[in-house]
Amino acid sequence: VQLQASGGGLVQAGGSLRLSCADSRRTFSNNAVGWFRQVPGKEREGVSCISSSDGRTVYGDSVKGRFTISSDNAKNTVYLQMNSLKPEDTAVYYCAAVRGRLLSLWMLAPHWSDHWGQGTQVTVSS
Repeated sequence: VQLQASGGGLVQAGGSLRLSCADSRRTFSNNAVGWFRQVPGKEREGVSCISSSDGRTVYGDSVKGRFTISSDNAKNTVYLQMNSLKPEDTAVYYCAAVRGRLLSLWMLAPHWSDHWGQGTQVTVSS
């Protein structure tokens, strides 16, 4: 698995962005893929994840109802559609992959991740 994150940028509050996480080695199968975010001085926070095998999803409480994660297995890409963005969503967003972990617990334990992509900056202005 080799992950490439993209799609970050600057947006006004209330706006939308879509992040993409592509696996250049095309080996998403049997992995869960997720998004974490981090601001300086704080721990990495689980945002959302999706199982590549059955499509189950998990969302962090702060993004429920605003963010939607989806996957296109044919393209080996996972998307994070972020709507109704708030200034507190400002962070560096990282995609990651893991195998064999309970999704809800993985969101609380980013160190379980087997693979990380590079971060992409999301900045939401007020």
